[in-house]
Amino acid sequence: MKKSLMALSSAMMLGSVASAQKVAFEEYNLDNGLHVILHQDKSAPVVITSVMYHVGAKDEQPNRTGFAHFFEHLLFEGTKNIARGEWFKIVTANGGNNNANTTDDRTYYYEVFPSNNLQLALWMESERLMHPVINQVGVDTQNEVVKEEKRLRVDNQPYGNLIKAVKQNMFKVHPYRWTTIGEMEHLDAATLEEFQAFNKKFYIPNNAVLVVAGDFDPAQAKTWIKDYFSAIPKGTPVTRQKFEEAPITETIKATWQDPNIQIPMMVATYRTPSMKTRDARILDMISSYLSDGKSSKLYKKVVDDKKMALQIGAFNYSQEDYGMYILYGLPMGQNSTESLLKEVDEEIIKLQNDLISEKDFQKLQNKFENQYVNSNANVEGIAENLASFYLLYGDVNLINTEIDIYRSITREEIREAAKKYLNPNQRLVLDYVPAKDKAQN
Repeated sequence: MKKSLMALSSAMMLGSVASAQKVAFEEYNLDNGLHVILHQDKSAPVVITSVMYHVGAKDEQPNRTGFAHFFEHLLFEGTKNIARGEWFKIVTANGGNNNANTTDDRTYYYEVFPSNNLQLALWMESERLMHPVINQVGVDTQNEVVKEEKRLRVDNQPYGNLIKAVKQNMFKVHPYRWTTIGEMEHLDAATLEEFQAFNKKFYIPNNAVLVVAGDFDPAQAKTWIKDYFSAIPKGTPVTRQKFEEAPITETIKATWQDPNIQIPMMVATYRTPSMKTRDARILDMISSYLSDGKSSKLYKKVVDDKKMALQIGAFNYSQEDYGMYILYGLPMGQNSTESLLKEVDEEIIKLQNDLISEKDFQKLQNKFENQYVNSNANVEGIAENLASFYLLYGDVNLINTEIDIYRSITREEIREAAKKYLNPNQRLVLDYVPAKDKAQN
């Protein structure tokens, strides 16, 4: 009884924290199509200014991959009014920090400043949008930077090509079949005019969302936003081709040789629906159930109890158009990748045939409540969530209501999703093995 009361108290506490964390925001459009979201939070004297562009690796051409990630770097080179090499100096000299990141679906830039520097941040982001300097010097410089990043994070990293190996086998027609960092020979072959055309097409106000979050005066912010962004001309609306993959109906088998590893990796991957769907969220819960933490089913069984693996995991690689549900493991001792996959399949079959226990279900719900609270625990996280929910999901208020979707998922839905998506004939089984001749694929 005491444990039940403690559990009830814990659940009530999580619920009250989650509801107390409701994010207030205001949104509107400028005449040029730029969407603006404002979130005031005076708990700390900082302000985040961010711009998310609806451009990622999926917007590239097959022979020109890596452009979106390249622009993540290139648009720090300088502008008409910010000299080359001065961007980071200006930010740090004013007590701020900044960064950017790219996915297959979007590119995100942000600055964190003391709250008295909002005007500076808005001016800098408007400069990046209106007056970027894209010249051969900048292209050549960033080409070397990206090459070094690829060498460090991918080519010379153990298992660094895992996602590349999975994607090129899971997608046949969709641009998700290549990686965000792209191929260096494509960047080498690109002309300056191609980079300039990419900028003109995608880095336009009507393909972006501006978020201001933190300690600021909304009326003053609106004035500055109008002053700095309203004169930027609207670009030609971006039209995207819709790519549809045929269903996977029989097991895909493939091999990738990695010169940086000594232990083969078990990899099994299933294609899943858009992250905007309810099923994608159910698969999030399944991956947590199987492999999130040392008490998860796969970790406890394969790593702790049977001592068959050094590591085991599963994650739902959610994206705007499709996702990938990736299972992986590193066998230990005389165990093989095949034996690990057999153990994984046994757990999936249980999911498909039986309802998970009420205890495990409650544990899952508590985890997702906690993740929700943590995702909005600081103003930086809130800023990125506001941008993402607008740009990729089409509903900013999901920042407050997505947790209700997770709360409403049932044990029966978990069983049905496992039946629908996690079958042997619907997956890629990848032999990710040490290179015999130390030469990468």
